[in-house]
Formats: sequence, structure tokens, C-alpha cells
Amino acid sequence: MNSALAVKQVNTPSMENFADLLDESMGPQSSLEGSVLKGRVVAIENDFALIDVGLKSEGRIALKEFATVPGQPVELKAGDEVEVFLERFEDKNGEAVLSREKAKREEAWQQLETSFNDSQRVTGVIFGRVKGGFTVDLGGAVAFLPGSQVDIRPVRDITPLMGTPQPFQILKMDRSRGNIVVSRRAVLEESRAEARQELVANLQEGQVLQGVVKNITDYGAFVDLGGVDGLLHVTDISWRRINHPTEALQIGQTVKVQVIRFNSETQRISLGMKQLEADPWEGVDAKYPVGAKLKGRVTNITDYGAFVELEAGIEGLVHVSEMSWTKKNVHPGKIVSTSQEVEVMILDVDPVKRRISLGLKQCLDNPWATFEDKFPGGTEIEGEVKNITEFGLFVGLPGDIDGMVHLSDLDWNRSGEEAVKDYKKGDTVKVKVLDVDVEKERISLGIKQLGDDPFESSMTGVKRGDVVTAVVSQITDGGIEVQVNGMSGFIRKAELSRERSEQRPERFNVGDRVDCRVTQLDRATRKLALSIKAMEVAEEKAAMAEFGSSDSGASLGDILGEALRRKQGGEG
Repeated sequence: MNSALAVKQVNTPSMENFADLLDESMGPQSSLEGSVLKGRVVAIENDFALIDVGLKSEGRIALKEFATVPGQPVELKAGDEVEVFLERFEDKNGEAVLSREKAKREEAWQQLETSFNDSQRVTGVIFGRVKGGFTVDLGGAVAFLPGSQVDIRPVRDITPLMGTPQPFQILKMDRSRGNIVVSRRAVLEESRAEARQELVANLQEGQVLQGVVKNITDYGAFVDLGGVDGLLHVTDISWRRINHPTEALQIGQTVKVQVIRFNSETQRISLGMKQLEADPWEGVDAKYPVGAKLKGRVTNITDYGAFVELEAGIEGLVHVSEMSWTKKNVHPGKIVSTSQEVEVMILDVDPVKRRISLGLKQCLDNPWATFEDKFPGGTEIEGEVKNITEFGLFVGLPGDIDGMVHLSDLDWNRSGEEAVKDYKKGDTVKVKVLDVDVEKERISLGIKQLGDDPFESSMTGVKRGDVVTAVVSQITDGGIEVQVNGMSGFIRKAELSRERSEQRPERFNVGDRVDCRVTQLDRATRKLALSIKAMEVAEEKAAMAEFGSSDSGASLGDILGEALRRKQGGEG
């Protein structure tokens, strides 16, 4: 019984012995699972390649796994050597389970790990979009590209980058989890730094470069020159007026620029585009002679005038005072509008200051000159009272212009302050044209001139030195006011008599008639200056000349008495 048991124990293998027997049966090949093996293509059958890797049985791999470009024909034939991944020793059909894709992935991982450890760049292709970023094919291994690592600046459309081999930097690798994180931005920043150093080292004023518009502001655009940015000011984009850089540029646009200024200390670069074009101001005074009329387009309107573009890069200013003959206190925007085509005259050209003065009204008829031709001095016309001021009446005239009737030209006999009360705004009045000053744009009108001057008619035949009879109208401390033929006159206190004792205004009464001599006719004040004293002195001289002199022995009393008697006798 014991011997039987002993034999049984000897013939029954242990678990360890069973594993050894399995290894002996299978051989060392079972340990190859999960590794990359070299194999030979035995045959191509029905889109599959039959691969011999030196095992008891061959394996099958779909031909598409050998495609270098998805969808393209596979150039594989019997006898070719290939590397494949052994997943299992055999499947239910007794064939080895092989994979070309996993072999490529394993190979790629080994190369990527080497590149990662050596901080070397790798080449990959962006082929898909996932949450937070994109997927990249690194020669068989799939990596994750975060959205923030695509470029140095945000990229609106990544489509142009997809499907194109790109350099990447591996940021993180975890083979156990199959995770790889890459960055395209790190490569660009490194390249940018290298390019920046080289560019700045060789940068010179006047140098012409190509760049890409990176950003646009109200005052200009920042242009990426390949690692370094330069400012393209709005005034240096074009010779023509540009109100905002977006009128000529857009982000991402490639432009050719010239280095205008470069400060090596601050690294500031000023760029220009217009400097690459011919300066339109060259010979501008010959192109635009003073007095020439031409057409232009209104580009900008301000409180003080409007800018008119004569050609690209050449603008002139029509000052508000040169816009209209008649509209003096109107904003330029009420006369012209932006983009309107207008005819202008060249008034002045300053090539040094790059300024051209233009006139708009000079291309239109001067209403004052037209008025002067049609209504010369002395013409009587009608007009509406537009305004009443302390100076007189403003009357609307043909041609949308005004003339002024000064207070002194309202009435012959009354003061202007009194006469102006007869008029109100809107009244239609008849006036006479007194004077037209085209240069000063003034027209003088008169209302009293429509009739004869009563002063002149009353003073017909009266001249200085004549003796007239006046009627006392008012007594004042300084003399007496009188009327002569309906005109006012004044006899000063000192002129009331040759005798000082008789130079008393109070000895006269209103209504008294007195003889006096005309000493002055003042047409400005329309008054006569009169003198009783001058008349008496003149009469004395005349009597002395006629009846004797002091040498004859006759007294003055005798002479005057004789003269008086003769006068009375003659009257008798």
C-alpha cells in the first residue's frame, strides 16, 4: 500500500514541474509577447499580409497598417522584411497575433523618449481636435497639443496648420499611461529669440524688411519682423490721409516696410510704408500754381475748415473764411460733406511746411462784385430790414447779401437814434446805393438820400460872410440858438456884441429877430455858426472906409452917426 502510494507520488508532477514542462513544450518564444520582432512577408492574401516571425505559426496583418499615407496604396510584396509587434503567441485559429501599428508606436516611443531626455525637437502632424487642444501624430505615437501651446499668439483658424509636418517640443511623457504633451509655441519662441538676436544685430535705419501685421491700434499697427516688433504709425502708412489703420491694413497681412528709426538701447523700431513710395509733394508748387482751379474730394471736416484731397497724399485746407461769400458764421459741415467732390482754387502753396491753402468761394461769382455791376452807386432798390443794431439798419439785397443804412443816413433833420424808431425787423424799405466796397464786402445804403437835403436847399445862395436875419429859438448860458430859413444856427455868448457889456444872452427873447453874419456852414452838423459881433465889426470897417479915417480928425461916433443918417435917409 505504501509502495503504491510512493509510486503515485513519484509519477504526479508538482505545480512547479508543470510550469517547467510548459516552458519546455512552448520554448522561450512565449516570453516574446509584447515585443517588437522582425518578420518576413510570406504572401499577400485578400488585403492581408502573411508574416513569418520565426514562431510555430505565421500571423496576419491588414495591409492598411503598412500605409505611410492613409488611403494610399501599400507597396508591400512577398519577401519584404518588416518589424511587427507580437500581441499573443497564438489566437483561437492557432495564428500569431501581430500588429504593424503597435510596432510603429513602440518604435516611436523609444525615439521620443530619447528626444525628450536630450531636449530635442520632434516632428509631428496635427490631425485632430479634442477638448482643450489638438491631437498630434508623432510618427505613430499620439500626443496632446494644448490650445495655448499652438502659437505665440492666439490662432483663430488652425486649419492651415493641420496635416502639415510641424516641429514640436515634448513637455511631458508618461509611457505607462501612454500620455505625451507637446508644444509648438516653445519651438516658435526659441526660434523667435534666435531670429530676434540676429535681426537686431543687423538692423539699420533705411533697411527694407517684410513683416506681418500683428496688432492694430488707433495710432498705428505693430508689425512682426520675425522675432521683433516694430511700430508703423498711422501717419507713415500712406501719403494719403488715413483716419484709422484699419482703412489700409488688417491683422495677419504681410507688408513691406522701411526702418525709419531704431533705438538700440530701448529696442524700439519705427517703421514706414509710405517711404517706399514716391513723395507726391515733390514739385508740388509747379503742379499746383496759385490761381489754378481744380476738383478734389473732401476728406475731413473740422471747426476751422475742410480738407480736400487733390491727389493721393496731397491735401489742402479750405479755411472756413474761404468757403462761402455770404455764410460767415456757419460750420463747414453745413456747406460741404465728407467725400463730396468740390471745385477749389489754389490760394497758396508752402512746399516746406507741406501746406496748400484752397478757396471754395473763389470758384463762385462774388456777389458783391455782381451787385456792383448791376446796382452801381445812386441806384434805388427795395429790400427787407434783416436786423437793427446800434449802428443802423441791415437790409437784405439781391445775391443773398446785406447792406447797411447808417443811423446818420436815415433822416436829414432828426437824429439817427430818433429816426431808427420808425423801423422794425421785416419791414420793406426803399434805399439808395451810396457805395460798394467789393474788397471789404461792404455796401453802404441811404434812406434820407432818396430826397433832397433841406439844408442845402435852405442854404441856397447863402455863403460865409453873408449877413442874414435870424429868429431866436432858445436862450442858453453859452449863447442863443436861432433859426435861419428853417435851419439851426448858434451865436456864442462872445459873438453877441462887440461890446463886452452887451454879451449877455438874457437880453434876448425867444422870437426876437437879429441880424448876424455867417461865419461857418457846417454840413456835418448841419448847423450855421453866426456872429453879431462879426457883423458889427464889418460894418465899422465899411463905415471907416467910406466916411473917413482917424487921420481926418473925425471921431468914430461922428463917422457912424453920418453913416446911420445916410442909411436912414436912403430908406426914407
